[in-house]
Amino acid sequence: MKQPKPHLRTCLGCGREADKRELVRIVRSPEGDVFVDPSSKRSGRGAYVCADEACFEAAVRKDRLGRALKTTVKEDDIERLRHEFEQVATSDARFRSGR
Repeated sequence: MKQPKPHLRTCLGCGREADKRELVRIVRSPEGDVFVDPSSKRSGRGAYVCADEACFEAAVRKDRLGRALKTTVKEDDIERLRHEFEQVATSDARFRSGR
């Protein structure tokens, strides 16, 4: 039986390729709102980051998040995203065991 291809995505912070289930998805909704998508199923343009604060901070610092989502991410949105990201990365069982 043919094996399905893995759903590889690239982390915006470090550039590591991984299965999309190993990364945290950040999404821009059709209405223009930006938020962390723990289910990875919400509609909208997505960007992926490792479940590591350093990767999130690198993506924000280098403006890769805004470019990947094709929008301007405001400073207050970044603070909210940082809080949402920390909650997902620490509470989701997928990310607790590390890389």
